[in-house]
Amino acid sequence: MLLTNLSTRTNKIVASTWFTTLILVLILINAAMVGCETSDWINARFTSEFTFVYNVILIAFIIEAILKMIAKVPQPWRYFQDGWNCFDFAIIVLSLVPAVGQLAMIARIARLLRIFRLISVFPQLRVLVIALLHSLPGMANVVFLMSVIFYTYGVAGYHLFHDIDPIHWKDLGTSLLSLFRIVTLEDWTDIMYVALDHHSWAWIYFVSFVVLATFVIINLFIGIVVTNVQEARENQLAELKQELHTEEIVHELQRTRDALQRVQNALENKHAS
Repeated sequence: MLLTNLSTRTNKIVASTWFTTLILVLILINAAMVGCETSDWINARFTSEFTFVYNVILIAFIIEAILKMIAKVPQPWRYFQDGWNCFDFAIIVLSLVPAVGQLAMIARIARLLRIFRLISVFPQLRVLVIALLHSLPGMANVVFLMSVIFYTYGVAGYHLFHDIDPIHWKDLGTSLLSLFRIVTLEDWTDIMYVALDHHSWAWIYFVSFVVLATFVIINLFIGIVVTNVQEARENQLAELKQELHTEEIVHELQRTRDALQRVQNALENKHAS
């Protein structure tokens, strides 16, 4: 009973708006300090102050992790069933590395990684990351298709243009780099005009590649991501509804138990009298 009440109260604290806002503010302060450390003038004058604030933030994150574990009582290990909690815990472990000697770089990287905790704080960002991870299998097929297109056009571009434009088409590797420049639409017409000066039909090669690689393939990537974002949002909504339903059941059971306890006390008082 005591553990249940402690878990319930701790869960309310962890889920409260003020607690989430506090963690968010600490993450933003950490992010601002990491950026300020890139200034030699600021870093030289406020090193001790930065170290103190970093330690305070680390202690706050440790307390947060402990509270989240207590919220899972009587099964505190359920804290590690959430991937985002594992991510937060890993950052805490890395942050405990002393910022001295050869380990100083690891400590600095850990401080920088704390910024990524913004993702675990905002549910919307978590949805996007989950959607991107779920999109990887579908993207693999699109990447394979794009690789085939790049390889085909790269070999063709070498044979068609390496004599007239060796800067961009002297070998397969250079041709692929040129195609990557074209697919980003960064001054790709400069490459096309060099070829057009020698071959009037060269525009067919470049326009067809832009249409296939840029408009078709990129939109396939976007379509896969958008679909998975929608699925991730639906899954998150379903989990939220399930959690609310479970909380309602627990609340009703608690009310029933309290009512039975009152009845039992009334009967005992009646028998005593």
